[in-house]
Amino acid sequence: MIPSSLDTAVQAILRLVSNKIVLPHYQNLQASDIKEKSPGDLVTIADQLSEEMLSEKLSALFPGAAIVGEEATAADPSLLDHLADKQAWIIDPIDGTGNFAAGTPPFGIIIALSENNETVAGWLYDPLTDRLCFAAKGHGAFINGEKITNPVDPDEKPVGAFATGFMTDGQREELLSTSQDHYTIVDIPRCAAEQYPRLALGSNHISTFERSLPWDHAAGILFLNEAGGKAARWNGDAYRPADRKTGLLGASSPKLWDEAAELLSEIFTV
Repeated sequence: MIPSSLDTAVQAILRLVSNKIVLPHYQNLQASDIKEKSPGDLVTIADQLSEEMLSEKLSALFPGAAIVGEEATAADPSLLDHLADKQAWIIDPIDGTGNFAAGTPPFGIIIALSENNETVAGWLYDPLTDRLCFAAKGHGAFINGEKITNPVDPDEKPVGAFATGFMTDGQREELLSTSQDHYTIVDIPRCAAEQYPRLALGSNHISTFERSLPWDHAAGILFLNEAGGKAARWNGDAYRPADRKTGLLGASSPKLWDEAAELLSEIFTV
């Protein structure tokens, strides 16, 4: 069980980092503050400073826990080996960096705590609105302290938001052609810290992801599942932070997940 004191401490850290680093840099970046780690994959000075402070503060909570941050891992991929440690903090210092660098929402900070390769707690924080999503394994999902449950399934076409950027051209084309008669397709927010709350609250009903890096997904998957939705690998396997697999399906209810898996899974599992 995750003690309430730990949740309180992590929330305080998130707001501290937001107020000290993230928000002061928002819409205030110089060209020299933005770089490409790889084509199309941006990092800003705010990402780096945010991760440094988060790592320092979280290490103080659990001195023996591994720290696996997105930016540190970009420099040292061997850090991924620690995702299966007894305890590991998984950090996305600014999720939605492309949006943040462009000076537009949404973006967020994501933290997950894993134990023996299982996510046991997760936090998704929106600095602009002060929305804080929290989930603890077996104890539910909360937004700003209020427990949430999955919404009623829609009477009309479910809303599909598909992250297709890392799919092959064939997968992308088949996904869109197969799903267009079954879902109302909308743009993705390009920010997992926003996408998972949309699923949990029912403004989106189905999401697909090809790349499923732990700092993007570990906390959000736990949050959605604890809210009564479902996120899993296409074959139904649970997400594990250390598994390094690709392909993921999320839905605002298990029923919608089953229907989407039946309709779309062959596109990604053949």
